[in-house]
Amino acid sequence: MRLLLYIHQLLFIPHVMLFFNHKNKQIIIEDLYCIEPKSHSTFKIANDLTKTLAQNKYFRTLFYFRTRGVFSNVLRVFYPRDNRFTIDINTKIDGGVVLAHPYSTIINAEKIGKNLYINQLVTIGEKDGRKPIIGDNVKLYTNCTIIGGINIGNNCIIGAGAVVVKNVPDNCTVVGNPAKIIKQNSNLI
Repeated sequence: MRLLLYIHQLLFIPHVMLFFNHKNKQIIIEDLYCIEPKSHSTFKIANDLTKTLAQNKYFRTLFYFRTRGVFSNVLRVFYPRDNRFTIDINTKIDGGVVLAHPYSTIINAEKIGKNLYINQLVTIGEKDGRKPIIGDNVKLYTNCTIIGGINIGNNCIIGAGAVVVKNVPDNCTVVGNPAKIIKQNSNLI
């Protein structure tokens, strides 16, 4: 079984070449090591990248979003992304994205900060041409919806099934439809 994984990883060597020559290299490293941010050798990064790309179509979708261009589009033909996870090409996303299981998720925001945690069935969308801005260290749980030109502050948790159509300040937990703040803590980091 391990031998098959190593052989499969070899097929992703063109991705590693794209990665090492791309301007978003550091952001991809932050995505790759979002759970355990440590310094790694070039060989370990290449090995972990090929392993993750081979095993995780969601990460592969994020990788193609980060490296978009002609070469990335060619690689997508041979090693497809997950079509049930969509990121709008104009969305700006900082590093450290944790893709818990973004099945049937749509990300269409103006800007998203560092360390986004995202679950399945999440919709981030525009209304009247205006898109949300989401801060750092935000967690989006199953089936939550964030719509329109609103701001979600830093260190926020958007609960499962929440429908957010109004601004959310820093350090809040919101739930419900329509979403209501159930916890606000200014001491959160």
